[in-house]
Amino acid sequence: MIRCIAVDDEAYAATIIADYISKVPFLELVGQTTSPIEAINWVQEGKVDLVFLDIQMPELTGIQFLKICGSKCKVILTTAYPEYALEGYEHDVVDYLLKPIPFDRFFKAAHKAQSMLRPRHSGPLPAAVETPQPAAEAAAAPAPEYMFVKGESKNKFLKVAYGDILYVEGLKNYVSLYLPGQRLVTYQSLTELAEQLPQPPFYRVHRSYIISIDKVSMVDGNTIYINDTAIPIGETYREGFLKRIREKYAL
Repeated sequence: MIRCIAVDDEAYAATIIADYISKVPFLELVGQTTSPIEAINWVQEGKVDLVFLDIQMPELTGIQFLKICGSKCKVILTTAYPEYALEGYEHDVVDYLLKPIPFDRFFKAAHKAQSMLRPRHSGPLPAAVETPQPAAEAAAAPAPEYMFVKGESKNKFLKVAYGDILYVEGLKNYVSLYLPGQRLVTYQSLTELAEQLPQPPFYRVHRSYIISIDKVSMVDGNTIYINDTAIPIGETYREGFLKRIREKYAL
């Protein structure tokens, strides 16, 4: 079981999350509180695996909580303010739920936490079960179709649509994102960026390259062509990539 707490300065909001937790077979509610200070104590005492955390709280903001306890537990942010999403993901949160939170969206986030926390548990976690969605609840929020990457200055971030990315090239501590008629350079490693990109359509094909399989115009031996650009396939990645090509196009 994954031990959970619900933290929100509005008691009714914490109660809603607590009720959701009680409906998920592999989650265990160990507490709910309107005080982030109390929640920090629970985490530091080793009582908590997963925190459902509001961001806007008077004693301590959710981001400040993450800076204190982020390495000791997993966190799913719950908020009515979408502008905090980017900062939340920079602190390695599991997911970001926008209020009002439909149960099916909560359930999806819980499964994501389950897969991330599995190594911490000695035995297998209970299998996922289908949970009926009440008719009055909204449909699940769609996965974002874009990401933000760091710009050339400290507090500058650039929005990049996944569908615009042709391929990515790693350059030591920098990566270049190639878009039609444009090249963006951001300060992070290729491995870090790979974790942000959805698979499919993005695959790493070389220690220095990630490509969008939707943009590939031809594969010839150990070379991928995207428009007029030739990209090598690394020996380590060749078998896995060609297998994906065959599966995707039934070759």
